[in-house]
Amino acid sequence: MEEKLALYGGTFDPITNGHFWMIEQGAEIFDKLNIAIGVNPEKKCLFSLKERLEMIQELIKPFPNVELSAYENQFMVSYAKIIGARFILRGVRNSADYEYERTMRHVNGDFKTKITPVFLMPSREIAEISSSMVKGLVGPEGWEEVVQRYVPPIVFNKLKEEYYGRSK
Repeated sequence: MEEKLALYGGTFDPITNGHFWMIEQGAEIFDKLNIAIGVNPEKKCLFSLKERLEMIQELIKPFPNVELSAYENQFMVSYAKIIGARFILRGVRNSADYEYERTMRHVNGDFKTKITPVFLMPSREIAEISSSMVKGLVGPEGWEEVVQRYVPPIVFNKLKEEYYGRSK
């Protein structure tokens, strides 16, 4: 029987507890899960690709069936095909995500691949967390208390390093 390999792609700048929940679920559902960091030169990232790879590599240590990669200048569905993934794992937090993912599902179908999207919906506690929201919270007085609830400790420490390194 063919191995069930899924790709979970994103910018992960930074990776949040919502992303980590998706990784945990994906590791349980699929035989193998590839976390793929998409590099978009048009997008200004807080963390370098190297930093994001390092943080995620640390976070996935407990999951022997999870691997990490990066891709650039490709559609996610094309990269999934290249690595032999049969599934693309996506999170749906709200109706806006649903509409976007529904559209992408149809557009990806135009690539004539046999890759199936699998959609997961996180719990209420982490459903509204996004990387953009986390980055937007960093800075004002008391930000640390709020942000530390939304990201894994390794990411929180990196956010503090980045913020306090910048503000000096």
